[in-house]
Amino acid sequence: MTALNIDIENLISNNADNFEVSKVFKSYINNYISSIDTILQNSIGKDFLVKHTKQTDKFIIALYKYILRKHFGSYLPMGSSVPICLIALGSYGREQLCIYSDIDLMILYEDIKGYNLKEVMEEFITLAWDCGIKLGSRVHELKDVQTSVKEDVTIKTSLIESRLIYGSKHLWYSYENVLFKIRKTKQLDFILEKNLEHSLRLKKYPLKMQANIKDGYGGMRESNTLFWFANIIYGVTKVRDLMNILFTEEEYQKYRISLEYIFQIRNHLHNIAGKKLDIINFDVLPELSTRLGFKNTPLHTKERQLMAKTLEYLHNIHSFTSIMIKKITRKVEFKKENIPLLKKYRYKKSIYIIENKIYCSYHLKSKNLAYILKELLLLPKEVEEFDASYVYYLKKTKHPSELTTEHKKLIKSILLKESLSILLNLLYQAGLFRLVLPVCKKITHQPQFDGYHDLPVDLHSILNITYFENIQDPFVKNVFDKMSKTDQKLAKIATLFHDIGKGRKKDHHEIGEKLFKSFGSFLSFEPSSIQIISKLIRYHNQMSMYATNEDVYSEKIILNFTGIVQDKRFLDMLYVLTYCDISAVGKNIYSSATSALLKELYYQTLPAFENTELLSESARKLSKINAIKKLPQYNKLSVIMKRKISYIASSQLFLQLKAKDILDLAIKAKDVQDYIYRIKNEDVLSIQIIRSKALNIGYLLGKLEFLDIGSMNIFKLYDEKKCFEIKFTQKIDDSDLLYIEDIIKNSFDMSKKTKLIVPIINKKDIIVDINHTSFLASLKVKTADQKGLLAFITNILDDYNIEIESAKMYASRGKVRDLFLIEKNGNFASNVDEIINLLCVKSKV
Repeated sequence: MTALNIDIENLISNNADNFEVSKVFKSYINNYISSIDTILQNSIGKDFLVKHTKQTDKFIIALYKYILRKHFGSYLPMGSSVPICLIALGSYGREQLCIYSDIDLMILYEDIKGYNLKEVMEEFITLAWDCGIKLGSRVHELKDVQTSVKEDVTIKTSLIESRLIYGSKHLWYSYENVLFKIRKTKQLDFILEKNLEHSLRLKKYPLKMQANIKDGYGGMRESNTLFWFANIIYGVTKVRDLMNILFTEEEYQKYRISLEYIFQIRNHLHNIAGKKLDIINFDVLPELSTRLGFKNTPLHTKERQLMAKTLEYLHNIHSFTSIMIKKITRKVEFKKENIPLLKKYRYKKSIYIIENKIYCSYHLKSKNLAYILKELLLLPKEVEEFDASYVYYLKKTKHPSELTTEHKKLIKSILLKESLSILLNLLYQAGLFRLVLPVCKKITHQPQFDGYHDLPVDLHSILNITYFENIQDPFVKNVFDKMSKTDQKLAKIATLFHDIGKGRKKDHHEIGEKLFKSFGSFLSFEPSSIQIISKLIRYHNQMSMYATNEDVYSEKIILNFTGIVQDKRFLDMLYVLTYCDISAVGKNIYSSATSALLKELYYQTLPAFENTELLSESARKLSKINAIKKLPQYNKLSVIMKRKISYIASSQLFLQLKAKDILDLAIKAKDVQDYIYRIKNEDVLSIQIIRSKALNIGYLLGKLEFLDIGSMNIFKLYDEKKCFEIKFTQKIDDSDLLYIEDIIKNSFDMSKKTKLIVPIINKKDIIVDINHTSFLASLKVKTADQKGLLAFITNILDDYNIEIESAKMYASRGKVRDLFLIEKNGNFASNVDEIINLLCVKSKV
């Protein structure tokens, strides 16, 4: 900084203007930013933050001194004589300023007539911005500070982190007296508002694979909240000052090590991105893991090691802060008049149940694991929540050197409880999850980099049980309710442990099966129970895979799936597990489209348990025609019309629709001269078109590419008539329905063309089966979800006069799996290589 001061003095001597001065400051600041890579190699975590804060102090002080020097000239007074204080706030005040963090600065002054302070302050702020110092500045006169705090609680939050950078000591001491009063004023209101703000923030930024290390679960904001409350209530300037008062040295060290690690991550995130970045996204993981010293091992990549450690440390921070915040704030929240009520809500000594939530004394002594498990088993059914005090009580549990026979019996009883999800969450928060369920050791804090799951494996597994105990899909609930109590319990255990094989080199389905066989024996489950749970774990994703990837109306596919499930009992349990697994992946992943696909697979599989011969297309078509003949409306039809229904060419029509729906469709088509259409816009948008004249399908789908299509069926009827059914994945605004109608009407003009988006499809993404069934070929496309994909593929097939019988689209997390069933008329098989080459064109037309 000496060189900078000399350069500034030279500029002043030469009467340089502010623009020249700002260029010099900017040059020094940029040189410093460029050197941060080197500084980060020698300073980690909080050490770097402190150094960066102090360096920023130096730039701001030098800038302020220049302004004073400019205004006072040779009559410059002592810095402490000017009634101005430069005060750091927020992360800057806490000495936690990261590379691209906001520089929160308060200019405090006292309006003394002998000084032209406003001009000094205005010029200082303007010049700071000109120099590239992005100040988040506020200006307050001392006498107005207390009033400002009353108007806005966020100002109070900022002020309690105040740190003097430079200025009048006299003014600073006066300000400290005001701060003392602010801290003691309306403490309860401050706590309630900050707690509400904190809970809303955690709902907005829950723990996810792409973790938000600032505002999310276990992030720095949780640590800040703890400091604010400690400062307000206890008047401490550091949380560690409460060691041996509120927490032990061991507890604090675990928290502090975790926080230090998060500081390191944030420093490198900012440096890698070259801007403020507080989310560990997948793009920065490779470089971030390298900078933090992780290396690939035979078992785990460096990225996985980094995220596993991060998730563990975020949990440590959340656990410590949530417990200590409650422990600190009870001092203010406590009301003497509530003491008599404790007797009313007393459950047992020092433990209370109030509004279905368990509370306890923070002074409750630690117990051994067997005692704790017995206590959890005996909890009343109405208990739904656990206060931080009870979590803290469980965290102090004495760990046994090994699990005894008594422990095993108690753990088994826990797993068989009806309300298991709240106990699993409690064990997780209390750090007992791995102790009670040692088979889950590898999946604890285990990240999932599939771009599909929101949560690490352990939390995903626990969330599965929450969905299991609160099934929202009516059809799945009906299946579940018809299961025996024993099967419900076995399915729940399989749902909890379905991913225990993850975190290892081999396939987690096979590893999970083996692990539970061992763990089930360890807990003395019946061999038959172990066998069915292990099998559910082995095949836990098969129902989802078949429903979303395969043609569930194909005899071959259903026979393959039936070979896995073997009986209805297993199918029911697998169905419930699949519902929970998909639901727990992330918000809205289990959609109405997913529900429909699973339900259809379920229905198509049931007949196979009675007679596999019923699975043939011809047998199912004949069965459906016989069902149609029994309908009262059928008997009123003419002989010619009855014959036409029997001669309907589309096998998919008979496989997919109910008898009544087929009959209604056939009758509706009878009087169609050109075309008719029906648009439904209920849960999702759906379009049905029955036509006798040619439909420009490429144009229709091209114009509808702004919507996401879920499925499309094309049924050949009779008299050259066809029915097109297109279902979308979402509902549209009713005001757009007229636009949809116009598109449909214009689609009967065969001369119309629309410019199609050409998606990127690789050859490896395409699978063709010429002999999918006796009557159909199949085309599978698994690629990135792209607008216009269906329109593009359909248009190419249409150019070769290839008849699409049905198309199924399933999209999730940026990936799409499309299945086209194609009528065998010779056009597809003879041109398949040309078609694949056209599909894989990467340049836009």
